Amino acid sequence: MTTESTTLVKPAVKPNNPNFSSGPCSKRPGYDLAKLDTATLGRSHRGALGKHALELCCTETARLLSLPAGYRVGVVPASDTGAVEMALWSLLGSRPVDVLAWESFGQTWVSDIKKQLRLDSVNEFIADYGKLPDLAKVNFEHDVVFTWNGTTSGVKLPNGDWISDDRSGLTICDATSAVFAMDMPWEKLDVVTYSWQKVLGGEGAHGMLILSPRAVERLENYTPPWPMPKIFRLTSGGKLNEGIFKGSTINTPSMLCVADYLDALQWADSIGGVPALIARSEANLAAIRQFVETTPWIHFLAQEPGEISNTSVCLCLDATEQQVNELVRLLEAEGVAYDIASYRDAPCGIRIWCGATVQVADIEKLLPWLEWGYQEVTA
Repeated sequence: MTTESTTLVKPAVKPNNPNFSSGPCSKRPGYDLAKLDTATLGRSHRGALGKHALELCCTETARLLSLPAGYRVGVVPASDTGAVEMALWSLLGSRPVDVLAWESFGQTWVSDIKKQLRLDSVNEFIADYGKLPDLAKVNFEHDVVFTWNGTTSGVKLPNGDWISDDRSGLTICDATSAVFAMDMPWEKLDVVTYSWQKVLGGEGAHGMLILSPRAVERLENYTPPWPMPKIFRLTSGGKLNEGIFKGSTINTPSMLCVADYLDALQWADSIGGVPALIARSEANLAAIRQFVETTPWIHFLAQEPGEISNTSVCLCLDATEQQVNELVRLLEAEGVAYDIASYRDAPCGIRIWCGATVQVADIEKLLPWLEWGYQEVTA
């Protein structure tokens, strides 16, 4: 039983920014909507000004990520989900498929490949929340579909060493909460997707599709047997629609969201690019890791230290589901932490976004509130 001598005093200092949502994620430090370059608003995205802004989304992304020569970057509809679906519908079917899943979104790709595309030769590699599947069993003569970071499980791939350099199949990677936050082995990845609203704190509804030359070759030499909705079409007359990767989007984008993404890219560049973004995210995780190591009632959902996500940090508490929900509501009511409940399909717990737009000082200010709140709901 909690006694007066062990009762924690309610913390006096709150995070300056209480936004710890895992998507849409916190805006960058110093963000000011009024300072966006809004010259494209009210203008056609097909005109020179709009097309230039969209092309910058592609070229600046490629530059900051240091993509290998020949890799294409395009802006596509429907967020990361749309980008993944475009890849699955456009590329799969010519080879058997190995699909990996260890959290909710990976399970979605398993379902879509089997139930929507109805492919016959599909091998599933499934792991429970907190773990990775056996990567050594993957066959790289097949096409391989996987997430890089489990946004809903807090488990990431530690590296790309398990991916064969001489693969004959394609690697299709949903990396929405990993790009700009984790070291990506681009030469091993043929298709990579992500969305603006994750690591860079951009706005939603738009996806990014990165294709290797091997993926382009597949697109130009293989036609799927099923009808292809216009919103998924990456080729025309048997050739890649290069315009998609030069600022000519398939459908009308939000030019305000485009301006917001360019602002995020400029901020990333100004602080030192991808290495600086990764360092900021790792520092946030380090603060939580130290708290977990010294706090007996809280644990990482990820089972292996090297697989703990440094963006979507998922935590389990020694508490009932009702108590966890009370803690989440309490911290929100106090204006300390918004949107930290675990994903609806994930084990009960909390999820704290630790991407680069979150300040480590705010993580450090949050932790005493977690301690106090836990005591309040479990007393």
